[in-house]
Amino acid sequence: MVTHHLQKFARSYRPEPTAKRIGDISGKEPIQLTIVLKPHAPVETSPRIMSRADYGKRHGTRQDVIDGVVEYAKSHGLQVDETSPTAHTVKLSGTYAQAQSAFEPESIGIYQINGHDVIARFGHLAVPTQMAEHVVAVMGFDQRVVARPHFRIRPRATTGVSYDPAAIAARYEFPTDLTAANQTIALIELGGGYDPAQMSAYFASKNVRRLGTLEAVPVDGTQNAPQSDPNGPDGEVQLDIQVAGSVAPSANIAVYFSTPQSRGFLDAVSAAVHDTTRSPSVISISWGGPETGWDGQDIDAMDQTFQTAASLGITICAASGDSGATDGDAQGALTVDFPASSPHVLGCGGTRLPRRGAEVAWNDGAQGGATGGGYSTHFNRPDWQSGNSQTGRGVPDVAGVADPVTGYNVAVDGQDTVVGGTSAVAPLWAGLIALCNQSVGKNLGFLNATLYANPKTFTDIVKGNNNGYSCTVGWDPVTGLGSPNGSAILAAIKSSQLVA
Repeated sequence: MVTHHLQKFARSYRPEPTAKRIGDISGKEPIQLTIVLKPHAPVETSPRIMSRADYGKRHGTRQDVIDGVVEYAKSHGLQVDETSPTAHTVKLSGTYAQAQSAFEPESIGIYQINGHDVIARFGHLAVPTQMAEHVVAVMGFDQRVVARPHFRIRPRATTGVSYDPAAIAARYEFPTDLTAANQTIALIELGGGYDPAQMSAYFASKNVRRLGTLEAVPVDGTQNAPQSDPNGPDGEVQLDIQVAGSVAPSANIAVYFSTPQSRGFLDAVSAAVHDTTRSPSVISISWGGPETGWDGQDIDAMDQTFQTAASLGITICAASGDSGATDGDAQGALTVDFPASSPHVLGCGGTRLPRRGAEVAWNDGAQGGATGGGYSTHFNRPDWQSGNSQTGRGVPDVAGVADPVTGYNVAVDGQDTVVGGTSAVAPLWAGLIALCNQSVGKNLGFLNATLYANPKTFTDIVKGNNNGYSCTVGWDPVTGLGSPNGSAILAAIKSSQLVA
């Protein structure tokens, strides 16, 4: 038997003061792991879009690297379920005893955290020395939930105004001669589900002539599973479908279902990015969590996948969070939401949009909801982010209506309701980008630099705050560049190097 010398690997989770160890994990407990590897050549973000074949040839992980991981895993009794040089992944399954023998987590057990019993890992992992330079992450040991949906249902006793999604698109002057034909919008959903008949009934009630398809895509065995609870994840799933489907009525919508742990989240995004059957041109993500609650290796693995998406011409929109400048951090620290904080993602913040008067930042005050925003402590400020004087990547990039007081008319599990949250802004922007893709006849891919170069295509939000930062003239870490003028954005795109 070959003896492998192991090397410590992976930044550990930040310790949780409320975590109480209550037991050990049975060695027979089943586990699924995703090993994320580095590309053969570094991936650079640029306006040039690569074909999948060219990406695989230039960046696909070397076969000898994958073979080495496979051999090592099998030597510890783990089963190899899937390998993908283009996705840079090796998927394994087995028992916790086998996985612990292979990757030696420093501390792992069953912990009580915030009233829930969960398998959690603290400290480092270890990989063979010859593998270390090729490994980005070993995901699957920790079963803590890292992402939550960013939607808020307006209480029935709360007065306000509300809009059909198509009316919001009209308010933001989305192009009216486009329907997003020949486009596919991917929705990443980490729980819940939808009833196709109820979705059809909703669109019919809003006089939306849906020409695109709606399809559920299971990832790692997670199915479309509606729970008949509008306050649960069904609310997120159905909000996303109804906003994207109303704004881009001819677009196909593919809903990728997975779990809210880091491995499930990554696998869902990777499945959408590398889906050669549906080939999404835009991905909308309405789930996330504080950067402080993520393992650094998991953030790096996710961001590598986002960078791959940009190279393949896929735009990713992500909600910036609904809990203001702390993003719900357990210690009340100022932090941003990931994945919106990735520099390869378009972070989408929230506003209040009255029927008359100025649009302002979303902040419900005593009700507790406010647009997420601030500065990343994981990612540096990108060169294209003009207006940001800090060293960290600023969030959000753009905004749109998110306040439930001026929210979206939707139907969740057949019940009409008004919903807000930055989770509505991500599919709204995804729909706009799908319209733009149709107009220019190609996928636009990474848009951030072009948007920052054209600030006059936005309505600058200059009033309001998110309980940590205040709106200013120009970009700010509350509402980003502002809310969109869709037709002006399309005109700016057409005159940019993106369509040269």
